[in-house]
Amino acid sequence: MKFVDEVTIKVAAGKGGGGSASFRREKYIQYGGPDGGDGGRGGSVWLVASSGINTLVDFRHAKSFKAENGSSGSGAKMSGKSGEEVEIKVPVGTLVFVLETDEQIGDLTEDGDRLLVARGGKGGLGNVHFKSSTNRSPRKTTPGVEGEERELLLELKVLADVGLLGFPNAGKSTLISAVSAARPKVADYPFTTLYPNLGVVRIGHDQSFVIADIPGIIGGAAEGAGLGIQFLKHLQRTRVLLHLVELAPLDENIDPAEQVLELTHELGSFDAELLNKPRWLVFSKADVLTADEAKSRAKAILKKLDWQHPWYVISSVARTGLDRLMTDIQLAFEEQKEREEQELALAAIETEDSL
Repeated sequence: MKFVDEVTIKVAAGKGGGGSASFRREKYIQYGGPDGGDGGRGGSVWLVASSGINTLVDFRHAKSFKAENGSSGSGAKMSGKSGEEVEIKVPVGTLVFVLETDEQIGDLTEDGDRLLVARGGKGGLGNVHFKSSTNRSPRKTTPGVEGEERELLLELKVLADVGLLGFPNAGKSTLISAVSAARPKVADYPFTTLYPNLGVVRIGHDQSFVIADIPGIIGGAAEGAGLGIQFLKHLQRTRVLLHLVELAPLDENIDPAEQVLELTHELGSFDAELLNKPRWLVFSKADVLTADEAKSRAKAILKKLDWQHPWYVISSVARTGLDRLMTDIQLAFEEQKEREEQELALAAIETEDSL
């Protein structure tokens, strides 16, 4: 299935039904008076996040959605039937913008999240509302109100705990294949990954996290080079970035340290906040060297970068270093959760003391 992460759609809510100009006509009642009911409300349009959908590909063909109009009112003060609402299922992680103003109106981050994107029009008033002491037989009614119409931009940002980044052929797809059930395309040429792949890494009972294989980034990506910002944005929701770099590139002219610096620049150019995320350096394809050579090369690169963050040497093919890396990620998330719970508890105590 082709990955689609940005589409435009049109949504139109239903029009409210018109009010009724009806009069009671009953035997033995000389002056029945008005009894026209109100029109029904037009149906609204909702977006609903669904974990069963991974892309926006279905909207490539279905781009227009219209809710049902409300029915007109009738006699005996009977209101018209409200129009059927429309629910549009979208992937979890969908951002919603009004195309005309570029205003963000929603961010659907949880399964089952609902967002009203077009409100149905109110039904019109029946003539019963216009009866007065001076006008006992009003024929006045009001029409139903038109429903809202909008053109929306839907933008999907992958929801993952860990984002894999690196230049093409850094070994990201092989890594996600080795640690999860995801099976991305793997080959010895650039850009084999043309869309993000998600995999669930299970460490133990009730211990798991989602990892995303982001397509390879090249110099100038922040300005749109290569696959550009189309995929850089998927890193914004992650909690940890794993920066993969080849220990021994086939091209001897490639300097791994320079690659790390170049990709760091691209991250900062796209969104400075990405540089504030925890970023761990992962030296990949260590199986092409001896253990001592791999460790020596890694330390030389770290010294050149003056790297002060966590780092790992792995081989996804030989499955060396993977267990330690995945376990450390799980521990980091658990420590983060514990810190957040402590902060919430302290905030609750401070609030209670201030009352």
